[in-house]
Amino acid sequence: MTVRQGTLESVSEMTAGQRAQFERDGYLVIRGALSPDEVDFYTDALDQVYARTSYPDSMHLLSAVANCPEMAGLVDNPATFPLVWSMLGWNIHVYHSHLDVHPPLTEPRPFRFEWHQDGGRQNREIETDPRPRLSVKLAYWLSDVSQPGRGNFMVVPGSHRTNRIDGPPSRDVPWPDPEAAIEVTADPGDAVFFDRRLWHARSDNHSTVTRKAVFFGYTYRWIAGRDEIPGGDLTPIQRQLLGRLGIHDGDNLWGHYPDQLPLHADLKSRGLLDPANPALRP
Repeated sequence: MTVRQGTLESVSEMTAGQRAQFERDGYLVIRGALSPDEVDFYTDALDQVYARTSYPDSMHLLSAVANCPEMAGLVDNPATFPLVWSMLGWNIHVYHSHLDVHPPLTEPRPFRFEWHQDGGRQNREIETDPRPRLSVKLAYWLSDVSQPGRGNFMVVPGSHRTNRIDGPPSRDVPWPDPEAAIEVTADPGDAVFFDRRLWHARSDNHSTVTRKAVFFGYTYRWIAGRDEIPGGDLTPIQRQLLGRLGIHDGDNLWGHYPDQLPLHADLKSRGLLDPANPALRP
């Protein structure tokens, strides 16, 4: 089969309607982002990783491409990646990713209040209200979560502009889901694009379907990455996104030399650079 990767020639930026919805709700669902053949390809790759790990049941494995090289085709997938650079521009990289496998629960698990914003210490050390976006995330669904209760992505629409939601005094104290929380339903091959500030969690999987998904978080290259740097064959844009350019000086990471960046060159060649995001000068 052919996996779409490494080419953005026929893809343009997000539409005005998509941008308005993203700014309002904090997320978008991209139906059919992956073809059935691609779903099979990535599912098989994920299953092989899961089979050789020592996880007794659920797997949440960081550094997706370093641990599963086949996933490289997802970092710049033409059905979804334009949403990323439309929001963040060209001086970006993947700073965090993970492979997820969650089989059905066989017994109730201890309560834990899982609602959170992505970003970790950014949410404690940046004092603005609302906090800055800083990063966005893509989630690819390889299993059927078209019904609630299958380990669905749960969100509070519009909560990305809210620094705090009501929660328990500690995460192990039983507490209801936030008001207006919903479970996002998706078919295999659908993707969800979301603002890292969106308050979200995962529903318990009470179905007979094993939940399988791959997540990629994108941010500016001047923010340190969390992922391991993968080896293997990568396209120039994938090398930028996955930290393989071999360029580590601060001015370059801050975007002072855009001509050295494959994504900038690609967008420039097709007239897709955003004039509101010009290059800086050292």
